Amino acid sequence: MNEAQIWTYVLVALTFGLYIGIAIWSRAGSTKEFYVAGGGVSPLANGMATAADWMSAASFISMAGIISFAGYDGSVYLMGWTGGYVLLALLLAPYLRKFGKFTVPDFIGERYYSKTARIVAVICALIVSFTYVAGQMRGVGIVFSRYLEVDIETGVIIGMVIVLFYAVLGGMKGITYTQVAQYCVLIFAFMVPAIFISIQMTGNPIPQMGMGGTVTDGSGMYLLDKLDGLSTELGFNEYTNGSKSWIDVFAITFALMVGTAGLPHVIVRFFTVKRVKDARKSAGLALLLIAILYTTAPAVAVFARTNLIETVSNKEYANMPEWFKNWETTGLIGHNDKNGDGIIQYVADPKINELTVDRDIMVLANPEIANLPAWVIGLIAAGGLAAALSTAAGLLLVISSSVSHDLIKNVIKPDISEKGELWAARGAATVAVVIAGLFGIYPPGFVAAVVALAFGLAAASFFPAIILGIFYKKMNSKGAIAGMIVGITFMLFYMLKFKFGIFDGGKAAVEGLKASWWFGISPEGFGTIAMLANFIVALAVNAVTEEPPQEVQDIVENIRIPSGAGEAASH
Repeated sequence: MNEAQIWTYVLVALTFGLYIGIAIWSRAGSTKEFYVAGGGVSPLANGMATAADWMSAASFISMAGIISFAGYDGSVYLMGWTGGYVLLALLLAPYLRKFGKFTVPDFIGERYYSKTARIVAVICALIVSFTYVAGQMRGVGIVFSRYLEVDIETGVIIGMVIVLFYAVLGGMKGITYTQVAQYCVLIFAFMVPAIFISIQMTGNPIPQMGMGGTVTDGSGMYLLDKLDGLSTELGFNEYTNGSKSWIDVFAITFALMVGTAGLPHVIVRFFTVKRVKDARKSAGLALLLIAILYTTAPAVAVFARTNLIETVSNKEYANMPEWFKNWETTGLIGHNDKNGDGIIQYVADPKINELTVDRDIMVLANPEIANLPAWVIGLIAAGGLAAALSTAAGLLLVISSSVSHDLIKNVIKPDISEKGELWAARGAATVAVVIAGLFGIYPPGFVAAVVALAFGLAAASFFPAIILGIFYKKMNSKGAIAGMIVGITFMLFYMLKFKFGIFDGGKAAVEGLKASWWFGISPEGFGTIAMLANFIVALAVNAVTEEPPQEVQDIVENIRIPSGAGEAASH
């Protein structure tokens, strides 16, 4: 066993011991503790937990990987996810907190005074959450497969067991305090290698500035100019120039933004604080904490891409460093010597190119490519797992509360005891973990692409219902239900058709289907169109049906009044 592996085992064991210890210490004894941590979490703890919940495997593992391959085009993920969080913090969090319900389906069921609306919202929450959690379990599998030297399937199963333990035992109370620890681990693990590599490549310890600085080889060349040159030599687009159409950039950014504002596992975090004022504070703190990683990710992408090209392109396969062979055993990087010369041809032309790289390895492999100390390699493994597990736990809680609280307690069996509801929540979480694990073993794509689809689904289903529910008191249940059904159906159809080729010859045909995208918009951006369809249908149906009851209109009027907003309505 080499030094890096020993460090990985030690750091992963220590962090997992910490998470499980916290779960045991803070285990939930009531449904309120299980769903919203008893409603007494401090703004700072909630801000850190929200940041960990928000920065999933997609943010930690996959976002810099996407940017490193897509260059300028990858910035849509940065803009969409960051802008979406601002939208959520300003437009939705305080009002939802004042409404005082546990879950998004709970809000929709009560605001639209309808069991049907609640059931539709539960179905949407389950579709969004399972799509999202697939990406997280895949991330866990990738980290375990490399560092524990097991296959991805075994890695996913190990992750399932750990997540099940602290999500099912601790509920939101256990998850919240575990996520505080996970935020500390993941941000430290992301920043340390970034600072090391920034000093190594540019002499600047601040990665954000190093990315725009000059390289340390004495040439005086700017790092981005160097990467542009390396990219064009290999036939790729200039790294700093985009190739996506403006309409697709706009659609993806907007879908990610409004999808954020409709994500059930992020929204539920604002129900865990005591007051509306605390919801605002924790949203602001979370934004600052998230910004640390989000402003560093483009720099990590640039460092990783430059190092990969310089290490691998036109080099002899026999002389590849150890990291290449290590990752090759996971199947996430591969070499097919087409011309038999023993040299790796890494070029844009697929007929000549001999290297395949899974984007999801770029952040994880970066410290090894840059030859950093063994403890840094172990640290990045612990950070990747913290990111994936924190979000997976939050999503599993949404799934279990949707089933136990929104379906069983509010629709199927209203007289269920609190103990019975708690057991139903734990049972639902267990089933959800198994399904999530299957998605991780048979993933529909790389981590960030799967997660982007979840945002599109959230934008298409929840965002219009929540916005109209808060800001338009005359919005009725029939309009909201029709809008949600049309929005999510439209998005699912487009996703299955153009992302998975379900109606047109399967996954092999997906590349050829790009030419027939509607309005030139990719599946990742189609949530914007589906969301507009939701708004149009909801308002049209609302216009020809009866107004909501006066007491519902009064509640909506009340949740927008800031005066006396110190204490929120209790559940």
